[in-house]
This record gives sequence, structure tokens and C-alpha cells, in this order.
Amino acid sequence: MAASVLIGPPVQAEPLPESLRPTLADTHQRHQTPQQQWLMRQWRQRMDGHLADFISAPTERRKLLTRIYQEASLARLPPELVLALIQVESGFDTQAVSSAGAVGLMQIMPFWIEELGLPMDDLTNPTRNLRYGCTILAHYLAVEQGDFTRALARYNGSLGKTWYPERVLRAWRDHWR
Repeated sequence: MAASVLIGPPVQAEPLPESLRPTLADTHQRHQTPQQQWLMRQWRQRMDGHLADFISAPTERRKLLTRIYQEASLARLPPELVLALIQVESGFDTQAVSSAGAVGLMQIMPFWIEELGLPMDDLTNPTRNLRYGCTILAHYLAVEQGDFTRALARYNGSLGKTWYPERVLRAWRDHWR
């Protein structure tokens, strides 16, 4: 699946509140309770068959699903929404680069490194890419007061248009719920 194409002039980073910056830190996940671990395993088992359409190796699927669940939970996002966004953005290709220069699973624009991260951050690294993408999407959801359509449009740099949010929401509904 091809990476999404940004229409119009390159989008610049919107300032993130300081409260979101710690989500990019390389902190260890909080200790999960047995119930939280059980919920993650159940979710991962439900999603595994769906992800097999994109990634054939079971070990790779399990690792990616675990990381998506953790990063989405940290950012308080539905992990299925993150899966849908990745499906639309990169087709689960960690090395994807769009014509606009967006990189990796969640198609992060490199200017976000300067805004949020460290110069050595590698956006093709799935862990870092997911951390950036989930943080950015959570920020846009907060800015848009929970409006998924507007937040997804901001994420894509197409605020005011609905074609991109409709693609992600359709993938969420049809493939990941």
C-alpha cells in the first residue's frame, strides 16, 4: 500500500503543550497489573488475524501489536484507531517514505524531531515512530476536543477536508473493530 500524499504546502509543527513532551521520553512503561496484561493479551489475540493480512511473520506481528497497544494506551488512544491510521498511512511498512517526506509506520514528518525529540531519533524505528505518532495524534485530539475527523485531518495536514479522516475511520470500522 502506498504512503499517503500530502496536498498543498508543507505543514509546520503546531506547538505542543509541555504536558505532552514527557510522552516522548524513553521511560519504562508503568508496571502493568495482571488484569492489564490479560487485557493486552486478549486484544493482541483478536488483532493478530487482522494484522496477518499485512505482516506474515507471527513474531513480528506480536511484537508490533504489543508496541501499538502500549503506545496507544500511553497516549490514551484506541489502539484500533492507531492500527487503522498505520494501514492508511504506510500499509505497515516501517521504511515507507511519502512524496512529502513523511517517514515510517505513522508517516511522521521530520520537522517533528526538532519540535519534540532528539537529533538522533530514527523515524524508521517502529518504537520511536509509534511514540511520535501517538503523541501527535493525542495532541490533535485534545486540540479538537475529541473530534476524530478534525484531529485526523490535522494529523494529515488536510484540516477542512474529510477524505483522509474518512479513509482512516472506514479502515477502523471495517478492519479493526
